[in-house]
Amino acid sequence: MLPKNVRVADFTSSTRDSIGLTLATAINGIKALADLAGNDVAFSQSLVDAVELIGEGRGRVVVSGVGKSGHIGRKIAATMASTGTSAYFVHPTEASHGDLGMITSEDVLILLSWSGETAELGNMLTYAKRFRVPIVSISSSRDSTLARNSHVALVLPKVPEACPHGLAPTTSALLQLVVGDALAIALLERRGFSAEDFRTFHPGGKLGAQLRLAQELAHGTGQIPLLAVGRPMSEAVIEMSARGFGVVGIVDESGKLVGVITDGDLRRHMAGDLLTQPVEVVMSPNPRVVKGDLLASAAMELMEEHKVTVLFLVDEAGAPVGILHIHDLLRAGVA
Repeated sequence: MLPKNVRVADFTSSTRDSIGLTLATAINGIKALADLAGNDVAFSQSLVDAVELIGEGRGRVVVSGVGKSGHIGRKIAATMASTGTSAYFVHPTEASHGDLGMITSEDVLILLSWSGETAELGNMLTYAKRFRVPIVSISSSRDSTLARNSHVALVLPKVPEACPHGLAPTTSALLQLVVGDALAIALLERRGFSAEDFRTFHPGGKLGAQLRLAQELAHGTGQIPLLAVGRPMSEAVIEMSARGFGVVGIVDESGKLVGVITDGDLRRHMAGDLLTQPVEVVMSPNPRVVKGDLLASAAMELMEEHKVTVLFLVDEAGAPVGILHIHDLLRAGVA
């Protein structure tokens, strides 16, 4: 409940100002980081060195941090793991109580601490030194204990926090996250991680559906509405009605798809002799077709772009091997 002397309008205005200032501070922080990466040779080289160190490692990436840095660390580990870099998060307190045994000399440590002096990371630093585990650190102080004991120190610009007291980690956490994402994407590209690889790690939910292939959702050859060139339109209407796709494909003597007849084609050619006409007179030639290995998300985009509800899947010779309806994509959760 607002104090009696504070009007709702004043409170709303103050809230908007606070939100605007927070966003502006975050944007300025990102700009400062981008300027550093673009103009500071030492910092940009440290990013490259970090990617090379992680990319050449034979083990896994172990990420750790405390507080907000720990939350960011969990997200960095999750992003790396989902994009082809084997990674996991270890809390430094748990590490001090046995989880250090999960870390081997073939792994790479990514340690996050804005000050670089987080006491809880001390045992991990000692362990890493003893067993020669390489460290990539993300902090804001080059002279900190963490940075000085790292193989690669990523020293971020000291930017103002969005918190009016300068205490709650806000902008600083955002910068740590951005650097972590930058490392993950650089490693993804370094490994040549493909959309198909990405699909392997994301089989569930809407993202998994979008990464499925068109051939996985399409109806097979036995369900495709097809007629040969020369057949009468009366058969096309029957085939179209029986299959329920609102379309029938027309193939030539070699079995190649050369046209389609849709409900719209029927309306445009409506006349007394329609049912006796050969299908090639009514069909729309050069139909839009796709290959079975097209991503379902790309198939949906193609349908929306060209305002169609059905796509035929064809083989290398142009022969139809499947049919995909927009309802198949919707049922799979692609949209």
